[in-house]
Amino acid sequence: MASILDEYEDSLYRSASVQPSRATVGIPHSGYVNARLEKETPIFNKQRIDFAPPEKINSLVVSSNQLCMSLGKDTLLRIDLGKPDEPNQVELGRKDEAKVYKMFLDHTGSHLLIALNTSECLYLNRSVQKVRALSRWKGHLIESVGWNKFLGSETNTGPILVGTAQGQIYEAEISVSEGSLFSTNPDQYFRQVYTLEEESGPAPVCCLEIERGIEGKFFIIATTRKRLFQFVGKVPEGTEQQGFGCIFAMHADHLPSFREFPASFGFSEIAFYTPKLRSNPRSFAWMMGNGVLYGTLDYSRPDSILSDERVWVYPSDIDITVNKPISIVLTQFHFLLLLPDGVKAVCTLNGQIVFQDLFLEKFGTLTRMIKDPTVQQIWIHTEKVVFRYHVQRESRDVWKMYMNMNKFDLAKEYCKDRPECLDIVLAKEAEHCFQNKRYLDSAKCYALTQNYFEEIALKFIEAKQEEALMEFLIKKLSNLKPSEKTQTTLLTTWLTELYLNWLGILEGDPSKRNLYLDTREKFRTFLGSPKNKDCLFNNRASIYELLASHGDTEHMVYFAVIMQDYERVVAHHCQHDEYDEALSVLSRHRDEKLFYKFSPVLIQHIPKKVVDAWISMGSRLDARNLIPALVNYSQSASTQQINEAIRYMEFCVYQLEETQQAIHNYLLSLYALCRPDSLLSYLEQAGTNPNRIHYDLKYALRLCAEHGHHRACVHIYKVMELYEEAVDLALQVDVDLAKSCADLPEDDEELRKKLWLKIARHVVQEEKDVKKAMACLSSCALLKIEDVLPFFPDFVTIDHFKEAICNSLEDYNKHIEELKREMEEATQSAKRIREDIQEMRNKYGSVEPQEKCAACDFPLLNRPFYLFLCGHMFHYDCLLQAVFSNLPAYKQAKLEDLQKKLAATSQPSKSHHRPKDADTASLGKGQQSREQIKADIDDIVAAECVYCGELMIRSIDKPFIDPQKYEEEMQSWL
Repeated sequence: MASILDEYEDSLYRSASVQPSRATVGIPHSGYVNARLEKETPIFNKQRIDFAPPEKINSLVVSSNQLCMSLGKDTLLRIDLGKPDEPNQVELGRKDEAKVYKMFLDHTGSHLLIALNTSECLYLNRSVQKVRALSRWKGHLIESVGWNKFLGSETNTGPILVGTAQGQIYEAEISVSEGSLFSTNPDQYFRQVYTLEEESGPAPVCCLEIERGIEGKFFIIATTRKRLFQFVGKVPEGTEQQGFGCIFAMHADHLPSFREFPASFGFSEIAFYTPKLRSNPRSFAWMMGNGVLYGTLDYSRPDSILSDERVWVYPSDIDITVNKPISIVLTQFHFLLLLPDGVKAVCTLNGQIVFQDLFLEKFGTLTRMIKDPTVQQIWIHTEKVVFRYHVQRESRDVWKMYMNMNKFDLAKEYCKDRPECLDIVLAKEAEHCFQNKRYLDSAKCYALTQNYFEEIALKFIEAKQEEALMEFLIKKLSNLKPSEKTQTTLLTTWLTELYLNWLGILEGDPSKRNLYLDTREKFRTFLGSPKNKDCLFNNRASIYELLASHGDTEHMVYFAVIMQDYERVVAHHCQHDEYDEALSVLSRHRDEKLFYKFSPVLIQHIPKKVVDAWISMGSRLDARNLIPALVNYSQSASTQQINEAIRYMEFCVYQLEETQQAIHNYLLSLYALCRPDSLLSYLEQAGTNPNRIHYDLKYALRLCAEHGHHRACVHIYKVMELYEEAVDLALQVDVDLAKSCADLPEDDEELRKKLWLKIARHVVQEEKDVKKAMACLSSCALLKIEDVLPFFPDFVTIDHFKEAICNSLEDYNKHIEELKREMEEATQSAKRIREDIQEMRNKYGSVEPQEKCAACDFPLLNRPFYLFLCGHMFHYDCLLQAVFSNLPAYKQAKLEDLQKKLAATSQPSKSHHRPKDADTASLGKGQQSREQIKADIDDIVAAECVYCGELMIRSIDKPFIDPQKYEEEMQSWL
């Protein structure tokens, strides 16, 4: 018995080992791998289980990896396919001639019902070893069981439906007690709920299926030999454990909906396909006399869940009178028919036989075919042999069928992981749409294929479908890689040309206004696409040429904005006298270079707005670059318009605090031309310090002189310190202005007097005003009456300036008395100085024999020494050493020079033949020079005490130990 389990493991191993490895092949230029290079394996791969049963196999069921097999008369073999090494054999314990008629295993593999040909039924739970008879079921030949997939458990089946050979449907429940398994009967109840009939009376219940839809609605499917019944209804909430009697009660007075077919071969069988475990079935296949009724299950329908039904007639080689089908199994796309001598697989999409497998006669007649929905394995057995089919990649060719059925969405769904197949589907769909004149859809599909680009483009051109061609190019462009720059450039340029052509056609047709607007929006979206930005930017010259050739200035401006080519945008607005729009673009993007370029044009038409824009730019603009625009504008504009130029220049000078001379000079020229009052205030505000004035003084002087602004000229003369010119020009304007200029040279009294004399001469000779001339005398203390008298004419009487003459004489007297007093004080000071000198000559100091030098602490009298009034005494050489290091460099040099001269005068004469008188004269002359040298040395060395004078004060920040000798001094202390 263990050989079947060993074979199961071996077959799994062989199945895994025979899987061909993918060959490593080069990828061709299309980007697809040829699918034929991979070895194709059959969809339904049969394997024989190497198992020789000791007795014939009566029945076999599989569910949830649990296999149950009836052998001979009294043996039952149970195998958990997850643990194939632990088979379980159970004896039925029957002594009579009863045989197993059918077996039914629930969806969990926990509950096994064994129907006997003696109209009895046995029950075996997966967790027990003993078979239990169901006494309430006795007398009924069980044909089918509808398991409850919603309330069942491992110990309780929940309400289930049982179909008999007499056409009755019973509701039953089987439960195994937790403590003592057989202390009570396992069958809780067994009651009839309905009887199925055909035209001839009650008919066997071939199949039962219970499904639950949405909103708690239950669907019960029951089949006879020729009819398929549906019972639909709701079980009241909370009464699910009470069973399905209420659903059948609804049809007590009338027949439920059913499908009937005339032919019959004595039985029928229905199969369901469930895509996932614990989910509802999605399709069904009912094998009956006329063929196979196939359809899908739609749980949203109110009265019937059967949908998309169609009947596939049996193939011509199947004669239902001789080799009628025995069983049916449904997979995702196929149903398999079990015949006495083989298996045929029919595709549910087109009804074609895609697989057939014949069995040798030595295996015997095929008995039953079943499917385990959890592992998608199909089992077939005869009385002597067991076979298993593995379903492998069932959907591999489904895409072709859907494609041939023109169900392209489904075809693409089933080949989305196979690009070579997907390309075929897309090409087929594109061709189909093209033939049906759905050109836009065709273009979208063609763009995703690998078909030749030129061939497709010519196809749309020949059909005169520019809109579809554009769609094709757009999709093709979106699929290009960034590295395919040449293709991107070609498509981008072509699309631009097509859009412009199409817009030109639509624009001339008022009835297509909405289409024109939509197309324009698409074109603008295309131009503004981030993916196309680089390509458009690199080829913007070509795009501009295309736009210009079509005369589409609107989109030329739009494209220029996208490309940030604002120069072209502003130039376009200026050419069309749209100056406000041009300025708006400049203000929005704030490009300094564009301001410099277009300001000369804009300021001629909208000066105030342009100046406002300049001011808003602030320091980002260099006002020097705007001066040419202002100069050109101011030469042809009125005074009111020139004020705008002045406004901007004032903003630069006062707000931005510009110091560029050109800006200040230009502002001066504008002031001189239109605002003389502002000119003088500007000059005064600039100040009188030439180093802090930003305008050109000579240019300003010439400018003011040309326009006759004398006061401004006087101010500039004052700044230039040309006081005589300032006074001369001021006398032509105002005497008081001249007076203010005359007092400016404060450090040069002679010049001030000269300037005041100019004023006095002007007052006397030009204005002939004696009183004002006298006022000049009082304003300047440097002027005397005698300075002014020569300017008066001879006929002027003394009475006019008698008072001035008297005042002058009094001043002279006061000055004479002051000089006398100063002379007497000087005489007294000289007398005191002579007395002090005489006193100093007679002053002396005494030195004791034991006195020591303050520097070396040796006896003082041993060597020449110095005695200071403070009491400090130093040897000559000690004082020289202390003073020398603190002297300035030039004094050190002078002292060394004096010492050398002193040494030279002390050497004896080398000549022995001089006359005596000559020697005496030379000695006297040398003695005098030596004394002078000593005096000079004393003036340097002994000018002050080295401890009490300034030398000590200046050396206060010097270290006590020379830094260069610090280490040596420190070592001496160790």
